[in-house]
Amino acid sequence: MTRSQDDRPTLEDVAAFAGVSRSTASRALNGDANVSARAKDAVLAAARDLGYSPNQAARSLVTRRTGAVAVVLSEPEEVLLGDPYRTAVMRAGYRELASSGSQMVLMFNDGKEDHARTLRFLEGGHVDGALVFAPHRADPLPRALRLLRLPIVFGGPAGNVSRGVHVVDFDNADGARQAVTHLLGRGRRRIATVAGPQDQTAAVHRLSGWRETLTEAGLDPTGLSEEADFTLDGGRAAMDRLLAREPELDAVFVASDLMAAGAVRALHEAGRRVPEDVAVIGFDDNPSLATAMHPPLTTVHQDPAAQVQQMVATLLALLAGEPVPPRRHVLPVSLRLRESA
Repeated sequence: MTRSQDDRPTLEDVAAFAGVSRSTASRALNGDANVSARAKDAVLAAARDLGYSPNQAARSLVTRRTGAVAVVLSEPEEVLLGDPYRTAVMRAGYRELASSGSQMVLMFNDGKEDHARTLRFLEGGHVDGALVFAPHRADPLPRALRLLRLPIVFGGPAGNVSRGVHVVDFDNADGARQAVTHLLGRGRRRIATVAGPQDQTAAVHRLSGWRETLTEAGLDPTGLSEEADFTLDGGRAAMDRLLAREPELDAVFVASDLMAAGAVRALHEAGRRVPEDVAVIGFDDNPSLATAMHPPLTTVHQDPAAQVQQMVATLLALLAGEPVPPRRHVLPVSLRLRESA
């Protein structure tokens, strides 16, 4: 027999069943550290045995928590839908937040109208905090978010804001350094790069890592770089331009796996063998792309799940009132060797 709405067990029922006061039962169910272990165990057992489920709306009024966290992707929609890295971030965000008992609210921030809507939603008390990915330097969102009284953790650089923000990033410059060092060790000397858009800090760091490593090896990087847009077609076009200008190049470091796929296609069309004539290294280690390429792609591995896990841990610490000073937490990257280089 099922209970009717009016017959559902109440907090008073749980308290009586556990042999504690109503206030003690309430504090135990809300995780109050001042409740003894014995009382807490009794209350939780009573709630379980009675089938008690707290009224979430009432609990929110008391705790001022919604149980929801926003994941904000500040990118044009057409970029998001075709970007394997962002897809991995969304999946990792859902899994990590669910495991912490939070509901993910996914938000796309594309343009001025979305910008105003995003700010209204976040400051409206609908979520407890936000994980924000805003890679473009000119993006006004990160600066505006600093004015909100809401815990925010950024995945990667926070636009052009560098102080007073919580950031979990990857060591993009070191990833480029590892790639170029590997190519140098294989005897390559005309090492070009297909760089990402230079309005994104990650792309800037990957380009600088490539340039500095070549310079330290006594090689001139002049004329060996082309900028693209983190798309397959962009990588293909950039590789065509490099081949036209530097036909003797023997290796290329590409700032994303998707662009690397386009670069390999351009090399094949130009009659260049990979890796015999031109070695290719990408960046991301996308599991659905890197190993499926011909030949399989040597690439810099970064783990979106590890990034999101650290972001969620930081956000939960902030929500718990822990003294977490703003800083840039940098995660390491590594080189995954396959047949392309």
